[in-house]
This record gives sequence, C-alpha cells and structure tokens, in this order.
Amino acid sequence: MEMQVIFWLILALVVIFYVLYTRLIRCRNKVQESMADIDVQLKKRYDLIPNMLNMAAKFMEHEKNIMTQLADVRTRAMQTTFVGSPQEKMELENQLNQKLQDFKFSLENYPDLKSNQTMMTAMQSMNEVEEHIAAARRFYNANVNELKNMCEIFPSSLVASVLSISWAATPFFEVSDNERQPIDSKDYFK
Repeated sequence: MEMQVIFWLILALVVIFYVLYTRLIRCRNKVQESMADIDVQLKKRYDLIPNMLNMAAKFMEHEKNIMTQLADVRTRAMQTTFVGSPQEKMELENQLNQKLQDFKFSLENYPDLKSNQTMMTAMQSMNEVEEHIAAARRFYNANVNELKNMCEIFPSSLVASVLSISWAATPFFEVSDNERQPIDSKDYFK
C-alpha cells in the first residue's frame, strides 16, 4: 500500500514538473516570437525611412542635419539585435522614435512637401507602421510579463531555476525619459 502511494506521488510530481516545464518553454518561446514580431515591424520602418528622407531632401535642403542624424540612428538600430543586446536595441529604438518626431515636426515648415501626395502616402504608411510597432511592443511586454510570473511564482519558479530559465535577459519595452515629458506645443511654433 505504501509503495502504491509513493508511486502515485512520484507520478504526480513528474506530471506537475512536465506541465510547468512545457508552460515555461512556451512562455520563453512566445517572448522570442514577439521579439521577432517587433523586428519585422522595425524592418518595415527601416525600409520606409530612406524613401521619406529622399523625398524630403528635395524640399528641405537646409534641414540636412536632422535627416543625417535620423539616417545614422536608423543604421545603428538595424545593426543591433534583441538577442544580442535587448537593452541597447530598446535605447536605439527610443532614439529613432525621437529623431522621427523631430523630422515630422520639421516637415510642418514645408507646406509644399506636406501637400505632396507621395510624401503624404509615405507619412501615412509610417503612421501605420508605428501603430504596428506599438502593438508588437505591447504583445512583447505581455509575453515578458507572463514569463516573469512563471519564473517568480511557486511552483513554476522551482522548475525555472532547475532549467536555468530567467526573464532577466528580456527586459520590458519602456518609453524613454524624453517621451515621458509632456509636450509643449509652443516649442514647435517658433
């Protein structure tokens, strides 16, 4: 009788371990999938930026500094991966967001460019890509949160530590300090 109870306890522990193991692996894979989803959306952005800059260059000859900085940050962001350095990738993406905002605000000074149908289409495409990036980041953060919970809540935390699964290598995607500041519209109408 005692052997039978021990057998069932061991079997129950093995089943619990297996269920928790598979959930942890699924969570980890979802985080990696969501990183790849962000990369897909960022690639769309990276491809769109040179086209917008080329169109704008015709109109904005003396705004080359903004366009050069935007192109530089874009290049650095493309060369950095989430897998290699998620924190650096996030910082570069925040810089790229800021440069894109600067670029969009500088476009306000060029009514001919704003009314150009090709530029309007490119800006609309950029806005759609930005919405997709925001959605991909929310999906990523939700998956990181689920993995974090699995790694910190008992009993799955035990299985995670045995398997060396951690959420620490996958930080949340957060807005930069610049984006946290309130926007003062006076700054853009000088």
